[in-house]
Amino acid sequence: MSESLRVVIVDDELLARQVLREYCGQLEDVDVIAECANGFEAVKVIAEQKPDLVLLDVQMPKLDGFEVVDLIGRSVPVIFVTAHDEFAVRAFDVHAVDYLLKPTSLERLQEALTRVRGRLSRTDEPPVPPQLLDDVRAQRGPLERVLIRDGTKVHVIPVGEIDFIQAQDDYVSFHAGGKEYLKEQPLAEVEESLDQKRFVRIHRSFVLNIERLARVEPLTRDSRIAILKDGRRLPLSRSGFQRLSALL
Repeated sequence: MSESLRVVIVDDELLARQVLREYCGQLEDVDVIAECANGFEAVKVIAEQKPDLVLLDVQMPKLDGFEVVDLIGRSVPVIFVTAHDEFAVRAFDVHAVDYLLKPTSLERLQEALTRVRGRLSRTDEPPVPPQLLDDVRAQRGPLERVLIRDGTKVHVIPVGEIDFIQAQDDYVSFHAGGKEYLKEQPLAEVEESLDQKRFVRIHRSFVLNIERLARVEPLTRDSRIAILKDGRRLPLSRSGFQRLSALL
């Protein structure tokens, strides 16, 4: 017999959790180690318990399923279990193993678990077609808040509170309200997710919220610097100045 899958069930509806737990209880190779009623609880439990699989609802209060995936990363396989079919395409964007529509069946869950075991047994993941990713991002619209995990805690930063974003090796640093928040993510990916009329790449390492800009000053004969309303100074490249000028 194969080793049991350690599973966390995440759904804000008690009945939905009970159904999944009952199904899992009928399978000898599945062990439900925790149940969570919201996204914040899920992020904490997943960080502490490190399960093999998460059965995850999409629409939940506080944090939705996609925000949970954003915080836990892709190291833990996820099966979405939801009553809404309109999120299926987006599920490919976050490399979900499967997408089950409620009310699901034991047979359908077993099929999804077989796919999970297949993924866990290999290290190579087929890439998501670039056109599909572009379509998903276009449907999603600009990012409204940034979620950053700090151990078992989650920081939720509305994008309107962000002053600027700075690349730091494999991380980006979000500067907001006088604080810095680090997240492992490419700056280009963050830039793509933001409102292009509100945020602009002013330098290879900086994205600026133009509402925070006070003025632009010359630094040398051929270079300029962006002065923020709080006095902070950010480098401004030639191409960054062109992009900034187009928005102002």
